[in-house]
Amino acid sequence: MSDLTLTPNIAGADDFYAELLAAHDGLDKAESDALNARLVLVLANHIGDRAVLSKALKAAAFKE
Repeated sequence: MSDLTLTPNIAGADDFYAELLAAHDGLDKAESDALNARLVLVLANHIGDRAVLSKALKAAAFKE
């Protein structure tokens, strides 16, 4: 599995977004940044495929 899915692929995406925002409620900038970093590492570990993770890094860093 070295394909990176960039098309919408989350069931209940709006609900997930609301849950993500709620997880940040009451956090200061440093705490929010730390939560984001932990979430990235948890999800990267779940994916586990280094080729996919490299593609994701490149996609996320893309700037127009």
